[in-house]
Amino acid sequence: MKRVFKKQLKEDELVSTMTKVVNFVKGRTREIMLVAIGLAFLFLLYLGLRFIQAQNVDKESRILSQILALRTELKTNPEKREELRRLAGQGKFRRLAYVLEATHWVEQGELEKAEEALTRIAPKTKDFIYYQAQDLLGQIHFFRENHDQAIAIFQKIEEEKPEAYGLDVILYHKAEALEAKGDKEAALAVYKAIREKFPQSYYGYDASERARKIESAAPPSL
Repeated sequence: MKRVFKKQLKEDELVSTMTKVVNFVKGRTREIMLVAIGLAFLFLLYLGLRFIQAQNVDKESRILSQILALRTELKTNPEKREELRRLAGQGKFRRLAYVLEATHWVEQGELEKAEEALTRIAPKTKDFIYYQAQDLLGQIHFFRENHDQAIAIFQKIEEEKPEAYGLDVILYHKAEALEAKGDKEAALAVYKAIREKFPQSYYGYDASERARKIESAAPPSL
C-alpha cells in the first residue's frame, strides 16, 4: 500500500512539475521565440564567418574575432554596443556589426531597434552578411505579423537565388509567413518544394512535417 501511495505521489509531483513548465513556456512564448530567432541567426552567422575568417589576413581576422567577442559581451554589458560600432568603423566589417547588433536587439525583444540596425546595410554587396541581414529582417516582420512584408523580402531573396546563402532557409521562412497569413495552399506548395529539393537538410525534414500537418488538417475533398 505504501509503495502504491509513494508511486502515486511521485506521479502527482511529475504532473505538477510538467504543468508548471508548460505554464512557464506559455507565459513567455514571445521571449522564448525571440531568443530562439537570435540564436538561430547567430549560429548561421557563425558558420558563414568561419569561412570568411579563413580567407582573411591575420590583422582582419583579429578584428573579426574582437567583434564576435564584443557581441557575446552584449548579453551582460549593453554598453559594449558602442565599442562594437567603433571597432567596425567604416571598415570591412561594418555591416557585420549591424547584424550582430540587430540579433542583440531581437533577443531583447526590441524589434524596432533591430530593424533600424538592419536598414543601415546597403545592398551594394550582396554576400552572406547581406542575405543574413535580409533574412533576419524578414523574420522580424514575420514576428510583428507584417506577413506581406516578410513574404516580399523572402520572395525577393528567392528570385535572386544567392549562392552565398541557403535557399532552403529562405523558402522555409517564406512558407511560415504564408501559413501564418492564412494562405495554407501556398504554404503547402512551398513546404513540398523544400521537401523535394532539400530532402537531407534540417529544413527539408521540418518542411515535410509541416506539410503533413497541413494536409491532415485539410477537409476531405468532395
